[in-house]
Amino acid sequence: MASNNHGDWKNYDQYEEYRYLLAIGILSTVYTGLQALRQVHELSTRKHLLQQRTSALLDFFGDQIMAYLLISAASSAVPLTNRIRESADNLFSDTSAASISMAFLAFFALALSAMISGYKLSTQSYV
Repeated sequence: MASNNHGDWKNYDQYEEYRYLLAIGILSTVYTGLQALRQVHELSTRKHLLQQRTSALLDFFGDQIMAYLLISAASSAVPLTNRIRESADNLFSDTSAASISMAFLAFFALALSAMISGYKLSTQSYV
């Protein structure tokens, strides 16, 4: 989305919905990257950075929040892209649609991760 600048009205930063989509995309990328780094660290050192229960809660709630933010951002950008496509179907609208598609794909990945995190959280013992 950040590279979707084609001059005049065809700049992503002219539209609040696209700026929101980009901001949430960056936020979810940072969250996912930090989660991956934490997992790699735990696998390589065999030491947990956080208590297992805290880690499971962080995974579950973080995945839930990011998934909802992604679906919210993608859903807010769809109507704008449809309106733009009605007037002019061009590279700007195609690039916007591709970015929205990637946000939906990221939502599905994080939703699946949230379900797995929820399962792991529910099977933990409280001892």
